[in-house]
Amino acid sequence: MPLFQGWKDLPLELLRRVADGLDDLRFYTSVRGTCMTWRRDLAPPAPSLLVLLHDGATRRQHAAAVSLPAHRSFGLKAIPSGSSCLGCGGGWLVLSTCLYDGQSLLTFFHPVTATEILLPPLIYDTRLLSKIVFTPDPARDDFAAATICDIDRLAYVTAGARRWAVLDRVRLATRDQLIDVVYHQNGQNGMVYCLTRFGNVYVLCLPERRRRKPVIIEDQTSAEDLGTCNMRIIRMHNVGPDLNASASVQPLLSSSVGSIAPPYVTASAFTSAKNLVFCNGNLYRSWRNASCTVTLQLPGGGHRRIEEDEIFVLRYDPRRRPCWDAVADLGGYTVFVGRSNAVSMHAEGVPGLKGNCVYWIGGRGRDQGMVFDMGTGRSTPCLPPAAGVVPGPQQCMICWYFPREVANNCNTNELGVYGTRARVRAQRAQDMSQ
Repeated sequence: MPLFQGWKDLPLELLRRVADGLDDLRFYTSVRGTCMTWRRDLAPPAPSLLVLLHDGATRRQHAAAVSLPAHRSFGLKAIPSGSSCLGCGGGWLVLSTCLYDGQSLLTFFHPVTATEILLPPLIYDTRLLSKIVFTPDPARDDFAAATICDIDRLAYVTAGARRWAVLDRVRLATRDQLIDVVYHQNGQNGMVYCLTRFGNVYVLCLPERRRRKPVIIEDQTSAEDLGTCNMRIIRMHNVGPDLNASASVQPLLSSSVGSIAPPYVTASAFTSAKNLVFCNGNLYRSWRNASCTVTLQLPGGGHRRIEEDEIFVLRYDPRRRPCWDAVADLGGYTVFVGRSNAVSMHAEGVPGLKGNCVYWIGGRGRDQGMVFDMGTGRSTPCLPPAAGVVPGPQQCMICWYFPREVANNCNTNELGVYGTRARVRAQRAQDMSQ
C-alpha cells in the first residue's frame, strides 16, 4: 500500500464524503482551495440559485445557495427579517428594509459572511424600484450603484455621495418603459446599460467613484428602538451637500429605426421578458415569450410560430446595419439573466452546465430555475423537482448567485445597521485609530 504523501493523496471517495458533510459554503470553498487536486475533484459552488426558505412554525426566513455543478445546497446567513432583495452581484445582495411612507434603508449584504454596508438614502418611493445593479466588490468607502425608478427614471449613487441622485425622466415613446439594467465596468468608470420594453437601449456613464468618510453611528441607548436608530442614521447621511458628480443618460444609437433585423421587429412585441447581458466582450439582448404560444404574420409574408418560453438572443454589432441580429449560439458560453446583474461564463469543464444556453427564473410555477437551449429551442427546468437538492417544501427562488471562491476575502469589519452595540463600538474604535 503506498504511503500517504499529502492531502492530495486522500482517496477521492473519502474526500467527497467529507465535502458532502460541509453545509457551510465558506468551509466548502476553503476545502476546494486546499490544493489543485481537490479543486479539480470537487465541483465548484457557482453558479447557484439563491433560495429563501420559510419556516412556518417560527416564521423565520433562511437562505440557501443551490449549486448547479455540485447538485446540492449550502446554507447561508439569514437575511434580516423584513428585507427584500433588489439586486445581486459578485456574491453580494442589495436589501431594502421598509421604514415608512415608502422610505427604506438600502444595504449591501453578503450572505456568506453576514457583512452589511449601509447605502445613502434614496429619496424616492423604493416600492417602485425594480432592480439595482452595482460594482461587483463594494466596500464601505468604494462603491457605485444604479437603479430604475418607476418606469422612466434612473437613480445612481457613488462612494462619496450622501444621497442618491435621481435623474430627469428619460424621453421614451408612448407606453414604453425601462425594464432592465446591467452594470459593465469600463476602465475606471462604470457603465449602466438600460433596456426598454420596446427594445431601445440607453447608457448611463457613472462618474468616477470617490472615497468617503464612514458614517459613525453613536452607541444606541437601551430606550431607543431600531426604527428610531434607523431614522437617525438617515438624518446623518443627509447632512451636507449632495456629492454625486453629474451624469447623463444617452441612447446607444442616435436612431433606433431599422436597428433590429427582420423578422425580430415583429417578435419584439410578443416577447415581454427582455434582458441585457455582456458575453465575451459583446453586448447581447435576450427576449423571452412569457405568454402562450403565438403565430405571427410577418411583414414580408409567411408566418413565424413562437413557443411559450422561447428565447431569442440578439447580438449588437455597431459596424453593421441592422446592428442587432439574432445568433444561433454563444460560442460555448452560457448566460444568466434575472434580478441579479446578468452574468456570462464559459460552460466547458463546469459540471451540470450547458453551453449556448440562457438560464432564467420563472416557468409555469413562476418560481423555478429554467434553462433555454439555443440548439433545441426549448426551455426546461434546470433542477428537476425530483432532484431533492432544495431543502424544505416552502421556498422562493430569488436570483442567480455567484459566490466568490474565497469567501473570506470579504471585509467582515464593514459596518452594518443590524449589528450589536459591541460591533458599533469596535468599528468606531477602529476608525478613530486610522
